Amino acid sequence: MAKAKASPRSRKNSPQASELLVLELQEIHNAENQLSRVLPRLSKAVESDSLREMLEQRLEEGGRIISDIESALEELDESPGRKKNVAAEGLINDAREHVQEIESGPALDAVLVGAIQKTEHYCIAAWGTARALAEAVGQQSAGRAMARALKAGGPFDEQLSKLAEREIMPALLAEQDGDGGEEASAEGRPENQRRSRAEQPAGR
Repeated sequence: MAKAKASPRSRKNSPQASELLVLELQEIHNAENQLSRVLPRLSKAVESDSLREMLEQRLEEGGRIISDIESALEELDESPGRKKNVAAEGLINDAREHVQEIESGPALDAVLVGAIQKTEHYCIAAWGTARALAEAVGQQSAGRAMARALKAGGPFDEQLSKLAEREIMPALLAEQDGDGGEEASAEGRPENQRRSRAEQPAGR
């Protein structure tokens, strides 16, 4: 029996390493552009001054990454393209939804640290892949750009973890303890105790 020929839709491409590099750089470029649009909004929403400063630093670093990628793509005679990075979009939308759903304070700061770290972990993986491809095909400019991004990304992620452990989580727990203390204090006030006795059934 003759083997059926694959339809045009089922055919798959086998891109070369240089083409994969271009694709990775374009996806990173789009991810950084998306992040650059949401970071100012996140900076306004957070309560921690330290976290706000870190987000502003990440915005500046993202600008450098975008510029480096555009230069690398220009050397490859390619453009950034307009294809949206859906993986980054999902992570960034997650952070945006937190701002809409949680009021400003330690709880929002804690959740946003996690959201930003998830996005940064994705970026670190993408930068590492692009650097490996750039080194494989001898594209030194792209390789150096990704190496710089990785050098900044790792410490940034660690600083976020330290900030969460030393400042944001203690502030969140203190706020929760304070809320519980206020409720307990209200229950112990004389007027509330009198009201409680008055509400008891007669005969007790």
